[in-house]
Amino acid sequence: MNRGKLAGYAAGSIGTGVFSTVPGLLLLYFMTDILGVGAALAGIVVVAPKALDVLANPIVGAASDREAVHTFRRTRFLMIGAIALPVAFASMFLSPVAGGPGAVWVAAAFVAASLAFACFQVPYVALPAEMSPEPGVRLRIMTWRIVCLTLGILVAGGLAPVVVDLGGGGRTGYALMGAVVGAVVLAACLTATLSTRWVRSQPDQRTLGLVEAYRTARGNRPFFLLMATFVAQAVAVATMLAAVPYIATYWLGDNRLTSALFVCVVAPSALAVPLWSALARRFGRVRCYTVATTVFALAAIAMFPAARASSTAAVLGIAAVAGFCYAALQVLPLALMPDAIVADAARTGQVQAGAFTGAWTAGETAGLAIGPGIYAAMLATGGFVSSTFDNPVGQSDAARLTLLLGFTALPAVLMLVSLPTLAAYRRARGSTVPAGTAMKE
Repeated sequence: MNRGKLAGYAAGSIGTGVFSTVPGLLLLYFMTDILGVGAALAGIVVVAPKALDVLANPIVGAASDREAVHTFRRTRFLMIGAIALPVAFASMFLSPVAGGPGAVWVAAAFVAASLAFACFQVPYVALPAEMSPEPGVRLRIMTWRIVCLTLGILVAGGLAPVVVDLGGGGRTGYALMGAVVGAVVLAACLTATLSTRWVRSQPDQRTLGLVEAYRTARGNRPFFLLMATFVAQAVAVATMLAAVPYIATYWLGDNRLTSALFVCVVAPSALAVPLWSALARRFGRVRCYTVATTVFALAAIAMFPAARASSTAAVLGIAAVAGFCYAALQVLPLALMPDAIVADAARTGQVQAGAFTGAWTAGETAGLAIGPGIYAAMLATGGFVSSTFDNPVGQSDAARLTLLLGFTALPAVLMLVSLPTLAAYRRARGSTVPAGTAMKE
């Protein structure tokens, strides 16, 4: 597969990376410290729209499969998402009111953005299984995709807070950020949509309905174990991301360090993706995945004393170690997932990439929402006091300790909890592969 096709497909991950990152990084803080929304209500707002996605994504996946069988393409859903997502995203940060009414505005815009994201992301994730039948080629596709995903995350986390500051902070700064980042999402998603029109589905398969698809898929135990591992880790990473602006503000003493801390996590991962891919080819994908998960957990634990000491240099350095491992947590499960889809097709005689990726995306979406929701609940129980941009308030020692634990201890625990399901995936993988079908590490 030539580089043009790889780059065209991978460009879409810049857009998905931006949308997956900015709400998790800034939306909770935007509500609690700019709009003055209480932490408990803000937590509901960041979780509820994504809960809807958990239901919507599998439906979009099944519909995408039907569309692909009838038209040989997934382009229609990709185009709808590519156009609607940037508009809805920008609207999330355009609330003209504060407090409870502001929370309602954000929630409505977030619902619209999440549904638009599903229309793009679900068929987008399904494409690699149809781009090549070879696991090695799919790993290469995933490597390109994760490099671009990391670039998108880096742009989002590094650029978005800077644009907010350039806009003067407050509602004006966030409105400017929404427009600028929305334009990046539009360009990236349209590029991927137009660049993947050559990808064909398998039209010789009959289309399954949603219920029938899941009934058929129940026997794919490796897929669901891998997804459980990935979702637990998505919750961990999302919790840590939601905590970044709070750590910068209340422990490191400068909210402008939000970008620096985020970049220290993401920039090393951009460089590490090719290295993890090479290591996976030599030592095995599951083995490398296990090592990366363990080291990420240890890095999260190590950031607790560093932040307690308000050592900015130490926090940023340890964050870079976590960022190196974060690359593996992205590229390796996504490289393993298409193998499970292909093996399932051999087992059942049904190609249902959209249904599986719909379930995967629903799980990822739930994880990315649950993380900030858990963090918001921790803030509420820890006594965190919300404020507006013009009237900031101090926080108690208990509140500061709680927001630090959400940044360090909780992500570490979630990473360690994911290790048993990863081990179970490795055991289950070989027992469900039909004769003559290879599912490589």
